[in-house]
Amino acid sequence: MTGKDVPGLLEAAHAIPPGTKINVTFLGNEDLEMRVSASKAVKDAGFVPVPHISARRLGSQAQLEEFLAALQEVGATDSVFAVGGDPAEPEGPYPDSFSVIESGLLQKYGVKEVSIAGYPEGHPDISNDVLWDHLERKSASLKDQGLDAVILTQFAFDTDPVMAWIDGVRARGIQTQIRIGTPGPAGIKRLISFARRFGVGANAMIVKKYGFSLTNLMGTAGPDRFVTDLSGLLSADEASGDVKLHMYTFGGLLATAEWAGKFVATRS
Repeated sequence: MTGKDVPGLLEAAHAIPPGTKINVTFLGNEDLEMRVSASKAVKDAGFVPVPHISARRLGSQAQLEEFLAALQEVGATDSVFAVGGDPAEPEGPYPDSFSVIESGLLQKYGVKEVSIAGYPEGHPDISNDVLWDHLERKSASLKDQGLDAVILTQFAFDTDPVMAWIDGVRARGIQTQIRIGTPGPAGIKRLISFARRFGVGANAMIVKKYGFSLTNLMGTAGPDRFVTDLSGLLSADEASGDVKLHMYTFGGLLATAEWAGKFVATRS
């Protein structure tokens, strides 16, 4: 959710299991108060807030500490997501999430678990070699600091690169929990727009495998086929370890929560 999504959170709260992790984004057009208020709303509703820390959007160490202190005051620093962020040039002293992790400030404000980004289909602006290097260094740093870690991935349409990437993570000796980014039900045009923005593969063959066609963009699509296929592949691969889902709520919190509830109910 974003800082503006508190009404949507309250609308969807009845459909979300207590204790669910809900990420709160760090957008450039939102301020400290909005981000902290949203995290507090998640906490007050009985869920676990995971506020994002966008390294390249931080103008100074003081700004990072102000944010962490405000989150700690509302009980929202147990889990955070450290991510590089969108700006082409850093706005302050943190060029990437690794520099935030290495700052030592997270523990100072009560952080116990840090999510870091994973990219099964690569990143449009960062080479795969650099992505793997950063993942290994961040994982090692969190372990050395005694912080729990989660790898949270970009959303995906295709199980093949996801499974290959999971194998690559485990082959590097990283046994951290992985949460595979999964688009909640949304309009097809909206899904394709987000895919292009984040460099996710969305060619005709992949989206057909996912369950919709590029020639019919007027409808909506859910991740039923993707989740079912991924579940089967993970069940057959003991080496994949601890893998869960992270739902991207492109169609809204309520629609995603209702989809998840129905999906689980039909398979129980």
